[in-house]
Amino acid sequence: MPPSRRKTTSPGLTWDQVELAPVVLVRGTEGLLADRAVDRLLEQARAIDAAVEVTRLEAAAYEHGQLEMVASPSLFGERRCVVVEGAEAMTDALLEDALVYLRAVPDDVWLVVRHNGGTRGKKLLDAIAAAGYPVVACEPLKRDSDKVDFVRADFKRARRRIDAEAVQALVEAVGADLRELGAATTQLLADTTGVVTAEVVQRYYGGRVEATGFKVADAAVAGHAGDAVALLRHAVATGTGPVPLVAALAMKLRTLAKVAATRGRSGISAGELGLAPWQIDRARKELDGWTPEGLAAAITAVAAADAEVKGQGRDPVFAVERAVLKVAAAHGRRH
Repeated sequence: MPPSRRKTTSPGLTWDQVELAPVVLVRGTEGLLADRAVDRLLEQARAIDAAVEVTRLEAAAYEHGQLEMVASPSLFGERRCVVVEGAEAMTDALLEDALVYLRAVPDDVWLVVRHNGGTRGKKLLDAIAAAGYPVVACEPLKRDSDKVDFVRADFKRARRRIDAEAVQALVEAVGADLRELGAATTQLLADTTGVVTAEVVQRYYGGRVEATGFKVADAAVAGHAGDAVALLRHAVATGTGPVPLVAALAMKLRTLAKVAATRGRSGISAGELGLAPWQIDRARKELDGWTPEGLAAAITAVAAADAEVKGQGRDPVFAVERAVLKVAAAHGRRH
């Protein structure tokens, strides 16, 4: 391959940074980000050649010679884009053919390899990266601050504004699953005009906000046992399982513990804590009435509930309810 066609890029591009190249690797377990990366690349290919021929190959069913066949010169001279789906389940035949392909990449073909995680095909992934081709990182967004950035970026691309409180409400309501969060953002962009406020999010997703594990955790941390249990029972009745409820409690307490550890210390940035500035401000307010002993007791109670809902207890819902009551009781604990 001529040096001018080799795209030297550091691994770890985001889906909205990648530019079309002779070979592109899209890897990671977050399906929405991978979908967006592939869609972006196909849009770029069509912008270059509206008649581009797109072929999708299923890696798990691949047979020898298929890649060479679909990448062979076109009778009518149109460009071709080959998307290999599910490379984490690739056959030995695909691995062999793709490694051969990399030795002499055609001038009129774009190859996009999508790998959804795991070690299968590592030799090919390493070869693509070593050749200097773009690698798109599509890993799950685990931190709320990353999900906040995700929503803001979607609004920025649409040239729309959303209030910080609205972003927070949206992440709390539907942020457990990135696909759902992306769909909610798309809906708000399509169905509203002007600045999206917390009131707008409440109108669209108010029921979800009130019944999520985050609202249960908020009430428990505030020491409002009755409200927390009522919200918990409503969440369970509307389909929220014990595992995400415990996860919400644990996340809330971890945030409080992180911020509590910075008391009396200066120069600690939000980035170092892995939190958004609004999360830190909120946690500082919520820490009023909490002592180190109380936090320790609450964290211990949630850890026990986590073990029970994951198979060590007979009644997972009761285990969560008991943890909620213990967290609420730990608020204001002095000894």
